[in-house]
Amino acid sequence: MNDVNETPEDDFPEDDELPTPAPRFDIPLPEPAAPLPENTRAGFIALIGAPNAGKSTLINQLVGTKVSIVTHKVQTTRTIVRGIAMHDASQLIFVDTPGIFQPKRRLDRAMVDTAWGGARDADLIALLIDARKGIDEEVEKILSRLKDIKTPKVLILNKIDVAKREQLLKLAQQANELVSFDETFMVSALNGNGTDAILSYFAERVPESPWLYPEDQPSDLPLRILASEITREKLFERLHQELPYISTVETENWETRKDGSARVEQTIYVERDSQKSIVLGKRGATIKAISQASRAEIAEIIETPVHLFLFVKVRENWGDDPERYREMGLEFPR
Repeated sequence: MNDVNETPEDDFPEDDELPTPAPRFDIPLPEPAAPLPENTRAGFIALIGAPNAGKSTLINQLVGTKVSIVTHKVQTTRTIVRGIAMHDASQLIFVDTPGIFQPKRRLDRAMVDTAWGGARDADLIALLIDARKGIDEEVEKILSRLKDIKTPKVLILNKIDVAKREQLLKLAQQANELVSFDETFMVSALNGNGTDAILSYFAERVPESPWLYPEDQPSDLPLRILASEITREKLFERLHQELPYISTVETENWETRKDGSARVEQTIYVERDSQKSIVLGKRGATIKAISQASRAEIAEIIETPVHLFLFVKVRENWGDDPERYREMGLEFPR
């Protein structure tokens, strides 16, 4: 039953019984819109690094809300995700790129090419290194390639909450001997320690410019794609090593209902029937758990109830289909 207070028609006075309203001059005028700050700045900062360095966790921390999926599995970020943070009069557009690694498949090559493309197009580059792992072979290759890029660069050592101070200082020295970084930061992306210093630094160094996005917009990622990414995250979390990386999620339909809730239909694509059985689980238990977790998070982000319907389909060799790459925002490698 709706909580609506209804007044019977008989309770209303006749028109000639209504008193003539007196002029009112004490009605407060609406507050004028706050003027935009002067000397605004805006720019793109590319976050690059090896897989699982913590880029997605850091960008979510910097933006203050979830814009990129986070799992313990490597190579989960496939496309360029832009998270937008406001700091003083500066708009900072952080670009979360796929992890840079040695590609083995066509999809891998597309992800790595996308990461370097994001770095080349940015105003500043931030290299994120897992302080626990230090400079391994993957990081060495990234540092070697960074030498030839003229864009201003900073070094961010992540996971300082689980690394010793001596180890951090030695790692910072080693990295700066290989590449001339303008600044070095030490942070914990997980709990946010050190992130304020990063925001302040970039706010002073992005170019003078009008803001490029609305002030209250945390990402340029369409809701349909963000919803797909959230479901893909839950897929990885639930299945761990059981499902190969060659799976994807697409939001096929998004409908806003009369009550304000959203009806969302998504399809999980896998390459083989055996993978489909894994995703469904015994008596549909796995797909149900994935759906529940994804629905709750999507609803929290869009702040409205969500009715999520998941389907699982086999799409053989989708990793060789150029159309799939375009949908993910990747260039199809020939």
